[in-house]
Amino acid sequence: MAIAVKLDDLLHDRRMTLTELADRIVMTLANLTILKTGKARAIRFSTLDAICGALSCQPGDLLRFEAEQAERERPAAASKRSAGR
Repeated sequence: MAIAVKLDDLLHDRRMTLTELADRIVMTLANLTILKTGKARAIRFSTLDAICGALSCQPGDLLRFEAEQAERERPAAASKRSAGR
């Protein structure tokens, strides 16, 4: 996915563990791990709001668009769409 999650970097900068963040925003450690590892396919605005509030950051500090990754994925996505027709 072309969107990278920089949660690990923010936690390191704030000297906070994922478990501490999970406790602060009342979210399961498993769901935060999915987000941190980049395996999440979506994020609710309420979750983004809670994370940004707990880490005193902006959404852009947490998420980054990676153009190179997007370019690599485009041909694969196009071939999946055409195969389904």
